[in-house]
Amino acid sequence: MKNKTHLKYIEWRDTSGLHEDVMQSMSELQFLKDELHFLKDLVVDHALELIYGKPYDEAAKMGAQLYNYDNRLNVLLKDLKDHSNNLQILMDDIDVPNELKEYKDTHYKLMIEAMSYQTAVKKLKRTIFEMLGEVMKKNKQKKLS
Repeated sequence: MKNKTHLKYIEWRDTSGLHEDVMQSMSELQFLKDELHFLKDLVVDHALELIYGKPYDEAAKMGAQLYNYDNRLNVLLKDLKDHSNNLQILMDDIDVPNELKEYKDTHYKLMIEAMSYQTAVKKLKRTIFEMLGEVMKKNKQKKLS
């Protein structure tokens, strides 16, 4: 999932391009929200196996990370929604000095934050799948023995 907009060019984007960026980011984050719920369910279903397969601290750390990512996602989605609503204010016919520049600065920060969030979740997802893969391999070996 790559954003179609290179962040260097935000300052040259028009309002419809900025709106498209926000909608795309929100869509990707909504998808990540579904993935996080799936990961939580997956970890809960295999919680005992994970705890016995790895040190308890590591399994607890993963659970805490999922919880934190879920909270961070809700805040990020709210910020993007507010940012999208601010675009309507920007498009009104009232000229406010530096309004567009401030909006684009905020836009840039939010896009960077969304990309950083997606990268962090992807890393956690990879760790969870690797741990579950190890646990399943061990269980399969036990059944064969």
